[in-house]
Amino acid sequence: MAIIQRKNPVMAGDSSDWREASYGECYEKELLGLRRRLASDPSCTVQDLEGTLKSLYIMDGADWLGRGEVQSISLSAAIAAYEAVIEELKGGHL
Repeated sequence: MAIIQRKNPVMAGDSSDWREASYGECYEKELLGLRRRLASDPSCTVQDLEGTLKSLYIMDGADWLGRGEVQSISLSAAIAAYEAVIEELKGGHL
């Protein structure tokens, strides 16, 4: 998997796409971390990842104080990365 290098649109003056860029960066980093974990830790199972994903879902639903837009984007990207890796594992693609 190739890591996509993205410029920070906020620093570049394009503030309309910072959410998308932030999500993409967080997603790629989480995906890379999960794949490294799976490659280096043979004891890591789908059940382990599903347990973490369940915790992420709980965190996502526990936003009664408001976590802020940046944290919400980061959490959404992490959830999507876990879902993608779990789906790949269950499908035998990893």
